Amino acid sequence: MRNYRVAVIGRTGKGNYGHGLDVVWKEFPNARVVAVADENEAGGKAAAARLGAAAVYADYAKMLREEKPEIVSVAPRWLDAHHDMVIACAEAHASIFLEKPMARTPAEADAMIAACERCHVKLAIAHQMRLSPIVLDVRDRIRRGEIGRLMEIRSRGKEDARAGGEDLMVLGTHAFDLMRLFAGDPQWCFAHVTAGGREMTREHVHAGAEGIGPLAGDAIHAVYAFPNQVHASFGSQLTGDKSGARWGLDLCGSQGVIQFRAGMDPPVWILRSNSWAADKASWEQQPPPPQSAAGQAAANARLVADLMEAIEQDRQPRSSGYDGRWALEMILAVYHSQRSGGRVPLPLQERRHPLAI
Repeated sequence: MRNYRVAVIGRTGKGNYGHGLDVVWKEFPNARVVAVADENEAGGKAAAARLGAAAVYADYAKMLREEKPEIVSVAPRWLDAHHDMVIACAEAHASIFLEKPMARTPAEADAMIAACERCHVKLAIAHQMRLSPIVLDVRDRIRRGEIGRLMEIRSRGKEDARAGGEDLMVLGTHAFDLMRLFAGDPQWCFAHVTAGGREMTREHVHAGAEGIGPLAGDAIHAVYAFPNQVHASFGSQLTGDKSGARWGLDLCGSQGVIQFRAGMDPPVWILRSNSWAADKASWEQQPPPPQSAAGQAAANARLVADLMEAIEQDRQPRSSGYDGRWALEMILAVYHSQRSGGRVPLPLQERRHPLAI
């Protein structure tokens, strides 16, 4: 691979530098971090020292003009600036590695993708599990028919203090991205949202944390239809259990079940029984694939290596902006369905946020 000039945009106190989207570049001898932008002076200086960057800027637009990076990590977790930052990077002809979730609304995601298409740059989303060798091995097992025909996907959020709307947005994005990896593009969503045991209404809408946008509900259950008669469910409910032990996916097939709980390197279990009942068979823990480096740093490095390869091969990253937009549409379809009381076709026709209309 060729050498790259890299810049990092962070926001100390407002999403910081995401989940390691700054330090990932230290894994690549062909990438040199030339500058950091952070509106917080102390935070910017600390990041520059951490990354070995020579220049620090308070204004990321100025950094893009003066440093002319080829790739930029848009690292903050907060969503309220993702749209503007990504478009600025694209118009500076820099490809982007972006923290998830992608944006607040489909309209924002549309504009971000359009800017990348117009300026011929690549946009990769930090859905780390999508490129995990363990998860890809699960996908291959399903394709080989190891559990027969895939029939159903069951998923739950982390269901900690963020259970409900915030869980749907912040952690559901991983679950929905994986649903598409296993089952293809969803066709419709039907959902039920409650708050304190009551039907969600406008009075329950509030501003979400970390610039997420409007949220509502502390209990969510959603069903999605996929091609080939596959259906998936997502649930998140405030119960007081903060362990996050249920966060993950169960993939149910005609001849068995594959189960894994979310994480950078999730353990995988298979139940080889068409009854889906453990009393008829035993759960078998599967060994991880060979040469699957573990941890967050390795997960981010896989995404960055793929982004570089996508630039050089002029293809889309395997965790692309299009994938990030699909996950966002599946999230917001929940509120569209609750408001309408019925099924909502996907992709969404309405590009605004359903709780702000």
